[in-house]
Amino acid sequence: MTDTLIGSASQRKLAILGGEPAFKSALHVGRPNIGDRQQFMEYANRIFDNRWLTNCGPFASQFEQELSEFLGVKHCMAICNATIALEIVIRALGLTGEVIVPSFTFIATAHSLQWLGVTPVFCDIDPQTHNLDPEGVEQLITPRTTGIIGVHVWGRPCAVDALQQIARARNLKLMFDAAHAFGCTHAGKMIGGFGDAEVFSFHATKCFNTCEGGAITTDDDAVAARVRLMRNFGFAGYDDVTCVGTNGKMSEVSAAMGLTNLQSLDEFICANYRNYRKYQQEIGDIPGLSLIHYDESERGNYQYMVVEVDPQITGLHRDGLIKVLHAENVLARRYFWPGCHRMEPYRSHFPNASLTLPRTEEVAERIMVLPTGSSITEQDIETICDILRAAIANASEVHQRVAGHGSFLKPL
Repeated sequence: MTDTLIGSASQRKLAILGGEPAFKSALHVGRPNIGDRQQFMEYANRIFDNRWLTNCGPFASQFEQELSEFLGVKHCMAICNATIALEIVIRALGLTGEVIVPSFTFIATAHSLQWLGVTPVFCDIDPQTHNLDPEGVEQLITPRTTGIIGVHVWGRPCAVDALQQIARARNLKLMFDAAHAFGCTHAGKMIGGFGDAEVFSFHATKCFNTCEGGAITTDDDAVAARVRLMRNFGFAGYDDVTCVGTNGKMSEVSAAMGLTNLQSLDEFICANYRNYRKYQQEIGDIPGLSLIHYDESERGNYQYMVVEVDPQITGLHRDGLIKVLHAENVLARRYFWPGCHRMEPYRSHFPNASLTLPRTEEVAERIMVLPTGSSITEQDIETICDILRAAIANASEVHQRVAGHGSFLKPL
Protein backbone atom coordinates (compact mmCIF):
# COMPACT_ATOMS: atom_id res chain seq x y z
CA MET A 1 0.00 0.00 0.00
CA THR A 2 1.23 3.51 -0.81
CA ASP A 3 2.33 5.41 2.32
CA THR A 4 0.12 8.44 2.95
CA LEU A 5 0.32 11.16 5.55
CA ILE A 6 -2.07 10.97 8.49
CA GLY A 7 -5.33 12.84 7.91
CA SER A 8 -7.37 13.44 4.79
CA ALA A 9 -6.64 16.27 2.38
CA SER A 10 -9.72 18.10 3.68
CA GLN A 11 -8.15 18.15 7.17
CA ARG A 12 -4.74 19.52 6.19
CA LYS A 13 -3.19 22.09 3.93
CA LEU A 14 -2.85 21.11 0.28
CA ALA A 15 0.75 20.72 -0.86
CA ILE A 16 0.31 23.38 -3.53
CA LEU A 17 -0.66 25.78 -0.72
CA GLY A 18 2.39 24.94 1.36
CA GLY A 19 1.47 21.64 2.99
CA GLU A 20 3.27 18.30 2.79
CA PRO A 21 2.44 15.95 -0.13
CA ALA A 22 -0.22 13.35 0.66
CA PHE A 23 1.89 10.61 -0.93
CA LYS A 24 5.55 9.97 -0.19
CA SER A 25 6.11 8.23 -3.52
CA ALA A 26 4.58 8.91 -6.90
CA LEU A 27 1.31 7.33 -8.01
CA HIS A 28 1.38 6.80 -11.76
CA VAL A 29 -1.60 6.49 -14.06
CA GLY A 30 -0.31 3.21 -15.48
CA ARG A 31 2.19 1.49 -13.21
CA PRO A 32 2.96 -1.90 -14.82
CA ASN A 33 1.00 -4.96 -13.76
CA ILE A 34 3.26 -7.94 -13.12
CA GLY A 35 2.03 -11.50 -12.85
CA ASP A 36 3.62 -14.56 -11.23
CA ARG A 37 7.36 -13.80 -11.11
CA GLN A 38 8.30 -17.40 -10.41
CA GLN A 39 6.41 -18.54 -13.49
CA PHE A 40 8.12 -15.90 -15.60
CA MET A 41 11.56 -16.94 -14.34
CA GLU A 42 10.79 -20.56 -15.20
CA TYR A 43 9.94 -19.46 -18.73
CA ALA A 44 13.11 -17.32 -18.89
CA ASN A 45 15.29 -20.25 -17.85
CA ARG A 46 13.74 -22.39 -20.59
CA ILE A 47 14.42 -19.62 -23.11
CA PHE A 48 18.08 -19.53 -22.10
CA ASP A 49 18.27 -23.33 -22.19
CA ASN A 50 16.76 -23.31 -25.68
CA ARG A 51 19.11 -20.50 -26.78
CA TRP A 52 16.25 -19.34 -28.97
CA LEU A 53 15.73 -15.67 -28.14
CA THR A 54 13.74 -14.36 -31.11
CA ASN A 55 12.71 -15.22 -34.71
CA CYS A 56 9.27 -16.72 -33.99
CA GLY A 57 10.38 -19.12 -31.29
CA PRO A 58 8.25 -21.61 -29.33
CA PHE A 59 7.11 -19.09 -26.70
CA ALA A 60 6.03 -16.56 -29.32
CA SER A 61 4.14 -19.31 -31.16
CA GLN A 62 2.46 -20.48 -27.96
CA PHE A 63 1.57 -16.89 -27.08
CA GLU A 64 -0.04 -16.36 -30.48
CA GLN A 65 -2.06 -19.55 -30.13
CA GLU A 66 -3.32 -18.67 -26.66
CA LEU A 67 -4.24 -15.16 -27.78
CA SER A 68 -6.13 -16.51 -30.81
CA GLU A 69 -8.15 -18.79 -28.57
CA PHE A 70 -8.79 -16.10 -25.97
CA LEU A 71 -9.91 -13.52 -28.56
CA GLY A 72 -11.80 -15.97 -30.75
CA VAL A 73 -9.95 -14.96 -33.91
CA LYS A 74 -8.51 -17.06 -36.70
CA HIS A 75 -5.12 -15.39 -36.86
CA CYS A 76 -2.95 -13.60 -34.30
CA MET A 77 0.55 -12.34 -35.06
CA ALA A 78 2.68 -11.16 -32.13
CA ILE A 79 4.62 -7.97 -32.95
CA CYS A 80 7.48 -6.12 -31.25
CA ASN A 81 5.26 -3.10 -30.53
CA ALA A 82 1.91 -1.66 -31.56
CA THR A 83 3.32 1.18 -33.68
CA ILE A 84 5.14 -1.27 -35.93
CA ALA A 85 1.97 -3.37 -35.93
CA LEU A 86 -0.06 -0.40 -37.21
CA GLU A 87 2.49 0.24 -39.96
CA ILE A 88 2.48 -3.40 -41.03
CA VAL A 89 -1.32 -3.54 -41.23
CA ILE A 90 -1.46 -0.28 -43.20
CA ARG A 91 0.92 -1.79 -45.77
CA ALA A 92 -0.76 -5.20 -45.69
CA LEU A 93 -4.13 -3.62 -46.48
CA GLY A 94 -2.61 -1.55 -49.27
CA LEU A 95 -3.69 1.79 -47.84
CA THR A 96 -2.62 4.83 -49.87
CA GLY A 97 -3.80 8.39 -50.44
CA GLU A 98 -5.97 9.41 -47.48
CA VAL A 99 -7.15 7.48 -44.44
CA ILE A 100 -9.73 8.84 -42.01
CA VAL A 101 -8.71 8.75 -38.33
CA PRO A 102 -9.68 10.51 -35.11
CA SER A 103 -7.40 13.26 -33.83
CA PHE A 104 -8.35 12.24 -30.30
CA THR A 105 -5.89 9.34 -30.12
CA PHE A 106 -2.26 8.63 -29.30
CA ILE A 107 0.05 10.22 -31.84
CA ALA A 108 1.24 6.80 -33.10
CA THR A 109 -2.09 6.26 -34.87
CA ALA A 110 -1.47 9.28 -37.10
CA HIS A 111 2.32 8.84 -37.31
CA SER A 112 2.01 5.28 -38.59
CA LEU A 113 0.17 6.62 -41.62
CA GLN A 114 2.40 9.65 -42.17
CA TRP A 115 5.53 7.49 -41.81
CA LEU A 116 4.33 5.45 -44.79
CA GLY A 117 3.39 8.44 -46.92
CA VAL A 118 -0.35 8.15 -46.30
CA THR A 119 -2.25 11.30 -45.31
CA PRO A 120 -4.24 11.10 -42.06
CA VAL A 121 -7.53 12.96 -42.40
CA PHE A 122 -8.74 13.91 -38.94
CA CYS A 123 -12.37 13.32 -38.08
CA ASP A 124 -14.27 14.66 -35.08
CA ILE A 125 -15.55 12.45 -32.28
CA ASP A 126 -18.78 11.71 -30.47
CA PRO A 127 -18.49 13.77 -27.26
CA GLN A 128 -20.23 11.05 -25.25
CA THR A 129 -18.15 8.06 -26.35
CA HIS A 130 -14.93 9.94 -27.28
CA ASN A 131 -14.80 7.67 -30.35
CA LEU A 132 -14.91 8.37 -34.09
CA ASP A 133 -18.20 9.90 -35.29
CA PRO A 134 -19.52 7.80 -38.23
CA GLU A 135 -21.48 10.73 -39.69
CA GLY A 136 -18.30 12.77 -39.71
CA VAL A 137 -16.48 9.92 -41.44
CA GLU A 138 -19.03 9.88 -44.28
CA GLN A 139 -18.56 13.60 -44.87
CA LEU A 140 -14.79 13.27 -45.19
CA ILE A 141 -14.68 10.53 -47.83
CA THR A 142 -13.12 11.66 -51.11
CA PRO A 143 -11.86 9.83 -54.22
CA ARG A 144 -8.46 9.66 -52.47
CA THR A 145 -9.82 7.88 -49.40
CA THR A 146 -8.75 4.24 -49.15
CA GLY A 147 -9.50 3.38 -45.54
CA ILE A 148 -10.71 4.17 -42.04
CA ILE A 149 -8.93 3.60 -38.73
CA GLY A 150 -11.24 3.47 -35.74
CA VAL A 151 -9.80 3.70 -32.23
CA HIS A 152 -11.47 1.97 -29.27
CA VAL A 153 -10.68 4.82 -26.86
CA TRP A 154 -10.51 3.82 -23.16
CA GLY A 155 -11.40 0.26 -24.24
CA ARG A 156 -14.94 1.36 -25.09
CA PRO A 157 -15.77 0.01 -28.57
CA CYS A 158 -16.09 2.28 -31.58
CA ALA A 159 -19.36 2.46 -33.48
CA VAL A 160 -18.17 -0.77 -35.07
CA ASP A 161 -21.33 -1.67 -36.98
CA ALA A 162 -21.77 1.80 -38.48
CA LEU A 163 -18.13 1.98 -39.56
CA GLN A 164 -18.27 -1.49 -41.10
CA GLN A 165 -21.39 -0.48 -43.02
CA ILE A 166 -19.69 2.65 -44.35
CA ALA A 167 -16.56 0.70 -45.33
CA ARG A 168 -18.56 -1.92 -47.23
CA ALA A 169 -20.74 0.64 -48.99
CA ARG A 170 -17.77 2.79 -50.07
CA ASN A 171 -15.34 -0.08 -50.77
CA LEU A 172 -12.88 1.07 -48.10
CA LYS A 173 -10.56 -0.88 -45.85
CA LEU A 174 -11.38 -0.75 -42.16
CA MET A 175 -8.91 -1.38 -39.37
CA PHE A 176 -9.08 -0.74 -35.65
CA ASP A 177 -6.50 0.57 -33.23
CA ALA A 178 -7.42 -1.58 -30.22
CA ALA A 179 -4.49 -0.46 -28.08
CA HIS A 180 -6.80 0.17 -25.10
CA ALA A 181 -9.21 -2.68 -25.69
CA PHE A 182 -7.57 -6.01 -24.90
CA GLY A 183 -10.11 -8.21 -23.14
CA CYS A 184 -13.09 -6.00 -24.07
CA THR A 185 -16.20 -6.97 -26.03
CA HIS A 186 -18.61 -5.40 -28.48
CA ALA A 187 -22.08 -6.95 -28.67
CA GLY A 188 -20.75 -9.88 -26.67
CA LYS A 189 -17.90 -10.59 -29.13
CA MET A 190 -14.28 -10.03 -28.20
CA ILE A 191 -12.63 -7.06 -29.85
CA GLY A 192 -10.01 -8.44 -32.21
CA GLY A 193 -12.15 -9.84 -35.01
CA PHE A 194 -13.74 -6.67 -36.39
CA GLY A 195 -12.89 -4.90 -39.62
CA ASP A 196 -10.09 -6.16 -41.85
CA ALA A 197 -7.65 -6.29 -38.92
CA GLU A 198 -7.16 -4.96 -35.39
CA VAL A 199 -4.01 -3.91 -33.54
CA PHE A 200 -3.37 -4.36 -29.82
CA SER A 201 -0.74 -2.71 -27.65
CA PHE A 202 0.99 -4.68 -24.91
CA HIS A 203 3.14 -1.78 -23.73
CA ALA A 204 4.23 -1.84 -20.09
CA THR A 205 1.56 0.68 -19.07
CA LYS A 206 -1.33 -1.32 -20.48
CA CYS A 207 -3.59 -3.48 -18.31
CA PHE A 208 -2.07 -6.51 -20.03
CA ASN A 209 1.57 -6.14 -21.02
CA THR A 210 4.47 -8.06 -22.49
CA CYS A 211 6.94 -5.41 -21.23
CA GLU A 212 6.85 -4.05 -24.78
CA GLY A 213 4.87 -5.54 -27.60
CA GLY A 214 1.68 -5.75 -29.60
CA ALA A 215 -0.36 -8.02 -31.81
CA ILE A 216 -2.28 -8.00 -35.08
CA THR A 217 -5.49 -10.03 -35.28
CA THR A 218 -7.64 -10.85 -38.30
CA ASP A 219 -9.99 -13.47 -39.67
CA ASP A 220 -8.77 -12.80 -43.23
CA ASP A 221 -6.32 -15.47 -44.43
CA ALA A 222 -4.77 -13.25 -47.11
CA VAL A 223 -4.18 -10.35 -44.71
CA ALA A 224 -2.63 -12.71 -42.17
CA ALA A 225 -0.29 -14.17 -44.80
CA ARG A 226 0.92 -10.71 -45.83
CA VAL A 227 1.41 -9.65 -42.21
CA ARG A 228 3.53 -12.73 -41.47
CA LEU A 229 5.75 -11.97 -44.44
CA MET A 230 6.07 -8.28 -43.67
CA ARG A 231 6.99 -8.66 -40.00
CA ASN A 232 10.01 -10.81 -41.02
CA PHE A 233 11.60 -8.71 -43.79
CA GLY A 234 9.43 -10.35 -46.44
CA PHE A 235 11.01 -13.79 -46.06
CA ALA A 236 8.78 -16.57 -47.44
CA GLY A 237 11.48 -19.14 -46.80
CA TYR A 238 15.21 -19.45 -46.28
CA ASP A 239 16.90 -16.90 -48.60
CA ASP A 240 13.53 -16.29 -50.33
CA VAL A 241 12.31 -12.68 -49.97
CA THR A 242 9.03 -12.09 -51.79
CA CYS A 243 8.02 -8.60 -50.66
CA VAL A 244 9.17 -5.51 -48.79
CA GLY A 245 9.13 -6.11 -45.06
CA THR A 246 10.46 -4.94 -41.74
CA ASN A 247 11.57 -6.45 -38.44
CA GLY A 248 8.39 -6.67 -36.39
CA LYS A 249 8.93 -9.95 -34.57
CA MET A 250 8.26 -10.31 -30.86
CA SER A 251 11.13 -11.62 -28.76
CA GLU A 252 10.83 -14.79 -26.70
CA VAL A 253 11.25 -12.88 -23.43
CA SER A 254 8.34 -10.59 -24.28
CA ALA A 255 6.23 -13.58 -25.25
CA ALA A 256 7.07 -15.25 -21.94
CA MET A 257 5.95 -12.12 -20.10
CA GLY A 258 2.73 -12.25 -22.11
CA LEU A 259 2.09 -15.88 -21.24
CA THR A 260 2.75 -15.09 -17.58
CA ASN A 261 0.46 -12.07 -17.47
CA LEU A 262 -2.29 -13.81 -19.42
CA GLN A 263 -2.66 -16.13 -16.45
CA SER A 264 -3.19 -13.09 -14.19
CA LEU A 265 -5.42 -11.08 -16.53
CA ASP A 266 -8.60 -11.69 -14.52
CA GLU A 267 -6.79 -10.53 -11.38
CA PHE A 268 -5.64 -7.33 -13.11
CA ILE A 269 -9.11 -6.57 -14.45
CA CYS A 270 -10.69 -7.32 -11.08
CA ALA A 271 -8.39 -4.73 -9.47
CA ASN A 272 -9.30 -2.17 -12.13
CA TYR A 273 -13.01 -2.84 -11.66
CA ARG A 274 -12.70 -2.47 -7.90
CA ASN A 275 -10.97 0.87 -8.45
CA TYR A 276 -13.62 1.94 -10.96
CA ARG A 277 -16.42 1.31 -8.47
CA LYS A 278 -14.51 3.14 -5.74
CA TYR A 279 -13.90 6.15 -7.96
CA GLN A 280 -17.60 6.11 -8.91
CA GLN A 281 -18.50 6.24 -5.23
CA GLU A 282 -16.03 8.99 -4.37
CA ILE A 283 -16.37 11.23 -7.43
CA GLY A 284 -20.15 11.00 -7.51
CA ASP A 285 -20.49 13.75 -4.88
CA ILE A 286 -17.72 16.07 -6.13
CA PRO A 287 -19.27 19.03 -7.99
CA GLY A 288 -18.03 19.58 -11.53
CA LEU A 289 -16.37 16.16 -11.92
CA SER A 290 -17.82 13.19 -13.77
CA LEU A 291 -16.25 9.77 -14.24
CA ILE A 292 -16.77 8.21 -17.67
CA HIS A 293 -19.17 5.28 -17.78
CA TYR A 294 -18.28 1.72 -18.77
CA ASP A 295 -21.05 -0.55 -20.06
CA GLU A 296 -21.08 -3.36 -17.50
CA SER A 297 -23.22 -5.55 -19.77
CA GLU A 298 -20.07 -5.95 -21.89
CA ARG A 299 -16.72 -7.34 -20.82
CA GLY A 300 -14.25 -4.53 -20.16
CA ASN A 301 -10.77 -4.07 -18.75
CA TYR A 302 -11.56 -0.81 -16.86
CA GLN A 303 -8.03 0.31 -17.58
CA TYR A 304 -8.57 4.06 -17.55
CA MET A 305 -10.14 6.17 -14.83
CA VAL A 306 -11.17 9.16 -16.94
CA VAL A 307 -12.71 12.25 -15.36
CA GLU A 308 -14.29 15.15 -17.24
CA VAL A 309 -13.88 18.52 -15.54
CA ASP A 310 -16.47 21.30 -15.82
CA PRO A 311 -14.53 24.45 -14.85
CA GLN A 312 -17.72 26.49 -14.61
CA ILE A 313 -18.68 24.37 -11.60
CA THR A 314 -15.29 23.48 -10.09
CA GLY A 315 -13.91 27.00 -10.36
CA LEU A 316 -10.68 25.40 -11.60
CA HIS A 317 -9.56 24.34 -15.05
CA ARG A 318 -8.52 20.73 -15.59
CA ASP A 319 -4.88 21.80 -15.76
CA GLY A 320 -5.16 23.51 -12.40
CA LEU A 321 -6.47 20.33 -10.79
CA ILE A 322 -3.61 18.36 -12.32
CA LYS A 323 -1.12 20.83 -10.84
CA VAL A 324 -2.76 20.29 -7.44
CA LEU A 325 -2.51 16.51 -7.80
CA HIS A 326 1.09 16.58 -9.03
CA ALA A 327 2.08 18.60 -5.98
CA GLU A 328 0.66 15.71 -3.90
CA ASN A 329 2.68 13.13 -5.93
CA VAL A 330 -0.43 11.98 -7.79
CA LEU A 331 0.72 12.04 -11.42
CA ALA A 332 -2.67 12.49 -13.08
CA ARG A 333 -2.44 13.14 -16.80
CA ARG A 334 -4.04 14.92 -19.70
CA TYR A 335 -4.68 12.37 -22.43
CA PHE A 336 -4.49 13.01 -26.17
CA TRP A 337 -4.10 16.72 -25.47
CA PRO A 338 -4.03 18.89 -27.51
CA GLY A 339 -5.07 16.41 -30.23
CA CYS A 340 -2.94 15.02 -33.04
CA HIS A 341 -4.00 17.90 -35.31
CA ARG A 342 -2.20 20.37 -33.00
CA MET A 343 1.08 18.42 -33.08
CA GLU A 344 3.70 18.42 -35.80
CA PRO A 345 3.73 17.89 -38.67
CA TYR A 346 -0.06 18.02 -38.72
CA ARG A 347 -0.53 21.53 -37.33
CA SER A 348 1.66 22.80 -40.17
CA HIS A 349 -0.02 20.62 -42.80
CA PHE A 350 -3.56 21.38 -41.61
CA PRO A 351 -3.47 24.81 -39.88
CA ASN A 352 -7.26 25.14 -39.96
CA ALA A 353 -8.09 21.64 -38.71
CA SER A 354 -9.43 22.95 -35.40
CA LEU A 355 -12.39 24.48 -37.27
CA THR A 356 -13.63 20.99 -38.13
CA LEU A 357 -12.76 19.36 -34.79
CA PRO A 358 -14.67 21.35 -32.15
CA ARG A 359 -15.75 18.31 -30.10
CA THR A 360 -12.24 16.87 -30.14
CA GLU A 361 -10.85 20.12 -28.77
CA GLU A 362 -13.57 20.43 -26.14
CA VAL A 363 -13.04 16.90 -24.83
CA ALA A 364 -9.24 17.23 -24.92
CA GLU A 365 -9.50 20.33 -22.68
CA ARG A 366 -11.71 18.59 -20.09
CA ILE A 367 -10.19 15.12 -19.71
CA MET A 368 -8.10 14.09 -16.70
CA VAL A 369 -6.89 10.50 -16.16
CA LEU A 370 -6.32 9.29 -12.60
CA PRO A 371 -4.12 6.45 -11.26
CA THR A 372 -5.44 2.90 -11.22
CA GLY A 373 -4.11 -0.64 -11.54
CA SER A 374 -3.18 -3.44 -9.17
CA SER A 375 -0.77 -1.23 -7.18
CA ILE A 376 -3.47 1.31 -6.20
CA THR A 377 -5.55 0.78 -3.05
CA GLU A 378 -9.02 1.97 -2.09
CA GLN A 379 -7.40 4.15 0.58
CA ASP A 380 -5.26 5.75 -2.13
CA ILE A 381 -8.42 6.54 -4.11
CA GLU A 382 -10.10 8.06 -1.05
CA THR A 383 -7.06 10.31 -0.55
CA ILE A 384 -6.94 11.33 -4.22
CA CYS A 385 -10.61 12.28 -4.14
CA ASP A 386 -10.17 14.13 -0.84
CA ILE A 387 -7.48 16.20 -2.55
CA LEU A 388 -9.88 17.03 -5.38
CA ARG A 389 -12.62 17.99 -2.91
CA ALA A 390 -10.25 20.23 -1.00
CA ALA A 391 -8.98 21.88 -4.19
CA ILE A 392 -12.51 22.68 -5.36
CA ALA A 393 -13.56 23.86 -1.89
CA ASN A 394 -10.61 26.28 -1.93
CA ALA A 395 -10.81 27.07 -5.64
CA SER A 396 -10.10 30.80 -5.36
CA GLU A 397 -6.92 30.37 -3.32
CA VAL A 398 -5.77 27.41 -5.39
CA HIS A 399 -6.39 29.30 -8.64
CA GLN A 400 -4.13 32.14 -7.52
CA ARG A 401 -1.39 29.72 -6.54
CA VAL A 402 -1.45 27.48 -9.62
CA ALA A 403 -1.37 30.47 -11.95
CA GLY A 404 2.26 31.04 -10.96
CA HIS A 405 3.20 27.47 -10.22
CA GLY A 406 4.95 26.82 -13.54
CA SER A 407 4.84 23.58 -15.49
CA PHE A 408 3.09 20.69 -13.82
CA LEU A 409 4.32 18.10 -16.29
CA LYS A 410 6.78 15.75 -14.58
CA PRO A 411 8.77 13.13 -16.48
CA LEU A 412 7.18 9.68 -16.19
